[in-house]
Amino acid sequence: MAQLLSFRVYLSAETQKASPESFKRTQKTRKPFTPGPVTPVRKPQNLNLEVSPHRAVSAVRLMRIEFGGAFADLLNEKGKGSGSNEMSYVERTIGFRTRDLDDRDLRLVTDVVGGTIRWRRYLDHLIGSLCHNERTFRNMEPLLLQILRIGFYEIIKLDMPAYAVVDENVRLAKIALRPGAGDLVNGILRKLVSLKEKDALPLPKVEGDDRAQARALATLHSHPVWMVRRWVKYLGLDEATKLMTWNNTDPGFSLRANMGRGITRADLVERLNSLKVPHELSLHLEDFVRIKTGLQMVVQAGLLKEGICSVQDESAGLVVSVVKPQPGDRILDACAAPGGKTLFMASCLKHQGMIYAMDVNEGRLRILGETAKSHQVNGLITTIHSDLRVFAETKEVQYDKVLLDAPCSGLGVLSKRADLRWNRKLEDMEELTNLQDELLDSASKLVKPGGFLIYSTCSIDPEENQGRVEAFLLRHPEFSVDPVDRLVPSSFVTLQGFFLSNPVKHSLDGAFAARLVRAL
Repeated sequence: MAQLLSFRVYLSAETQKASPESFKRTQKTRKPFTPGPVTPVRKPQNLNLEVSPHRAVSAVRLMRIEFGGAFADLLNEKGKGSGSNEMSYVERTIGFRTRDLDDRDLRLVTDVVGGTIRWRRYLDHLIGSLCHNERTFRNMEPLLLQILRIGFYEIIKLDMPAYAVVDENVRLAKIALRPGAGDLVNGILRKLVSLKEKDALPLPKVEGDDRAQARALATLHSHPVWMVRRWVKYLGLDEATKLMTWNNTDPGFSLRANMGRGITRADLVERLNSLKVPHELSLHLEDFVRIKTGLQMVVQAGLLKEGICSVQDESAGLVVSVVKPQPGDRILDACAAPGGKTLFMASCLKHQGMIYAMDVNEGRLRILGETAKSHQVNGLITTIHSDLRVFAETKEVQYDKVLLDAPCSGLGVLSKRADLRWNRKLEDMEELTNLQDELLDSASKLVKPGGFLIYSTCSIDPEENQGRVEAFLLRHPEFSVDPVDRLVPSSFVTLQGFFLSNPVKHSLDGAFAARLVRAL
């Protein structure tokens, strides 16, 4: 693990920034869902070969995600091994193990878990509609609900053979819970199959006042109502609908060739060809390659562990283009972990200069430092464990460039962070914008005269993006906008001279960056 860019969550290179809670003086930690103490895997005592392995693992993993104890992926540095860990959770939760997960099972778990989380609101609407009454749905035990969600997702979104889905999920409910639970699953799934065949699913119509339309859209596209209303306000109904459709598609990924080790994109392409991983060259960045499938093969082949490449969205790479690291620069990455941009910036220095990687999370900084070794840029990165606000108050030091990749809502990366839409609340937005203002004020103190402050997020929300920059400029007239039109392709440049990647327009994660220059 230490040799990777925290690939425990394979999206985390650019989508797992520190949360607002990380910056609080007194932290509160949410107790994860753990059915029992983590112990070494022993020879299974309760092996059940009748139950579908991917469904058992998916149901337990969905429970762990919903209760805060897991992420929506299964990949680790080898692409394997996590299956046995998952099976130990299954045994502790439902009392038995199935056969071990093979590669196909792992892919199915990733697909089913991610899809079920994305479509949770939509699935729950249908499940509730087909229950005898609302009370049956509201009082449903967690494991039974997850089994039904899996069955509904497999039938509606994956178009799996209905007879197999019904049979396998009924068996899981009977063995993991009780015969009556299996009977309930059988009845509800058969209702669903009948309605689907008649094209008569009980779905809401988009009609009525704005609130009613927002609720219907939120159900049809499976997003929180507050997000729908916010996007309709800022984007209009048509663009908001396109954005939700994008968020519900299977995400593609980008790989960055590690030029810090002398690895060119051509070298990376050669390795991908040898693995038979389909890919396309990035249209925007010379070191990047896009892949839609085959990420697990890349991991298993050791390309990440060896430091050949990193998983990094092109939108994050374009933020580094806005920073424009130059040999000899002293750059502060003020909220650095997990470190994707830090590593990319270090590789741009051509062995001259220094990236100072600061973060409040010491463990993630340690992983970043160890990853830098495999990328052969560790001599260009100095880690600093500190809260930016405390550091700015107590240190008299200034940098050529300061990158503030701020904690944000993550509303630009919902296609990859399947669970994030359900973990964000409207009230979070005010807390986040207040934190972003504080961090911007602190970061500004560390920019030398004539130096640059780059503010970035992985959000598409105007209040987090240009709203924060405009408010900052009112408080700090010594800074002005340095337009990014000479640094990134023109399609990414806003009227104000900022960088903005639009998921629908650019087929990338949503991201924002403003480049501000401090007066001499």
